[in-house]
Amino acid sequence: MAVGEAFWPLMHEISGVRLGVASAGIKYPDRKDVAVLLLAETATVAGVFTQNGFCAAPVKVCKQHLGTTANSRALIINSGNANACTGELGHAAALRTCSALASKIAVETTQVLPFSTGVIGEPLPENKIIAVLDDAIHSASEDHWALFARAIMTTDTRPKGASKVAEWKGQKIHVTGVAKGAGMIKPNMATMLAYVATDAAVSPEALQEISLAAANASFNRISIDGDTSTNDSCMLIASGMSQAEKINDSTDEGYALLLEACIEVYQSLAKQIVMDGEGATKCVKISVRGGKHVQECLDVGYAIAHSPLIKTAMFACDPNWGRIVAAIGYAGIDGLNADRVKVWLDDVLIVADGGRAPNYQEENGQAIFDKAEFSINIDLQRGEYSEHLWTSDLSHEYVRINAEYRS
Repeated sequence: MAVGEAFWPLMHEISGVRLGVASAGIKYPDRKDVAVLLLAETATVAGVFTQNGFCAAPVKVCKQHLGTTANSRALIINSGNANACTGELGHAAALRTCSALASKIAVETTQVLPFSTGVIGEPLPENKIIAVLDDAIHSASEDHWALFARAIMTTDTRPKGASKVAEWKGQKIHVTGVAKGAGMIKPNMATMLAYVATDAAVSPEALQEISLAAANASFNRISIDGDTSTNDSCMLIASGMSQAEKINDSTDEGYALLLEACIEVYQSLAKQIVMDGEGATKCVKISVRGGKHVQECLDVGYAIAHSPLIKTAMFACDPNWGRIVAAIGYAGIDGLNADRVKVWLDDVLIVADGGRAPNYQEENGQAIFDKAEFSINIDLQRGEYSEHLWTSDLSHEYVRINAEYRS
């Protein structure tokens, strides 16, 4: 179950980034569940990671390796096993997979970054992964984004991809990326993995800034079920193979152009995650404006996005707007004047002057809630700040998927 029709966009190849996949049989036989990204020597890599206190072994190793070298050459990913809450054995297993790949492509172990997604608490079957690395390497190609996207899926019903071309001073810059995620989705980060690459040449410092800004505008603005995973990672790779001038810092003209392109790709992937949320039948954009600062806009937005009462009403197509105003009221906004708050469903005003808008009719709200995609818009009328985020409904199917997850 997912919102909208499945699609796979035109994916521009990124020179200097090759993708390969293989079948290790980690959870299911004959499924592609190991993937590698092989990078040119000119590449730089930046990342944003989960803030869960039980962050997985591969996340810890990845951070360590990024802090050791500025010249990452490969990424290794497996699905079916999270290698999380596995202690020293899990940490050693992640290192051994890095070392195995490093030896096969003649780079240092610290130049390989590991990632895992799947069931928490199970030992990583490292021998199965290592045994198929040759297959993954030999299959690597710059046009294998679709194969790669499928190999990293868990409960996803479809692969997720996005691509963008920007032009700067007569030279093209490409940005292409994929993501996985359908449940255990909440910011910091939103269980998800994302890999976005550009052929631009970017300094490590500028790339990290762009990575964080793009993640904050996208993956840190979605929530399916309010659960933050142990494994979330979002990686941004710059291969440096474009003929465009190198971007050194935010004062360079190309910085804003690349940031805009990355945000567009990141937001597309983030919205695709929500639309493919476990059991989702709705994709809802929540916009909050008129806040005194960004955080109170987010507090209101997430109070709505995380409310099981609102999410089940979405699933039932029940425009029970009283649940929305209740969530705004308990969001913790100091000194909130409820009489000034306005609430719309799409462009239908439902709340104003402390109560139901005079012209609101139930059938108008019903028409909005019957749609697969709609928006909830709030004006707090307290300041100049605004924020947007995306969420899904909560259905019977979500309960079934997660009740049977380890079956």
